[in-house]
Amino acid sequence: MDRQRVKALISELLKEVGEDPEREGLKKTPERVARTLEYLTQGYHQDLTTLINGAVFSSSSNNMVLVRDIEVYSLCEHHLLPFFGRCHIGYVARGRVLGVSKLARIVDFYARRLQIQENLTGQIAKAVMEAAAPEGVGVVMECRHMCMMMRGVSKQNSVMGTSCLLGSFRKNGATRLEFLNLIRRESV
Repeated sequence: MDRQRVKALISELLKEVGEDPEREGLKKTPERVARTLEYLTQGYHQDLTTLINGAVFSSSSNNMVLVRDIEVYSLCEHHLLPFFGRCHIGYVARGRVLGVSKLARIVDFYARRLQIQENLTGQIAKAVMEAAAPEGVGVVMECRHMCMMMRGVSKQNSVMGTSCLLGSFRKNGATRLEFLNLIRRESV
């Protein structure tokens, strides 16, 4: 990202909305916004293989692995407003497991782009499926969208849920039910 160009564009945007980018409170805003956008879209400039960094380990486990309540923050590709919530990931291991922190890193890898929640959910599930080669993967996301909360219909209490089920999570009702029951449990 050309940070200087983004700064100039933000300065122009401030003028277009009727602001003076030289007033005290806004002088550093173009720089701050440029750095923020660079951070919030860093997923475009990362490599998933490098991010996973070989943290796929042999394991005799053929049980379900589950990480709940992974915080997720992204930007809506339609309005450039944030959406945020939590992501639950489960997979049934088949001789290999991912380092647990890698699941959260996979979420961030795809969330730090302009997104819609529906695509984000599927991208996460497919990445886990490719990295760990499990029997199946389930991903459920529950997010609040600022584009729905602070503009348009202005529904502050709305939560959008999405899911992507692959392999045994799609084909086997018992596996799917186990996953859904585990993500609904009280926290430890």
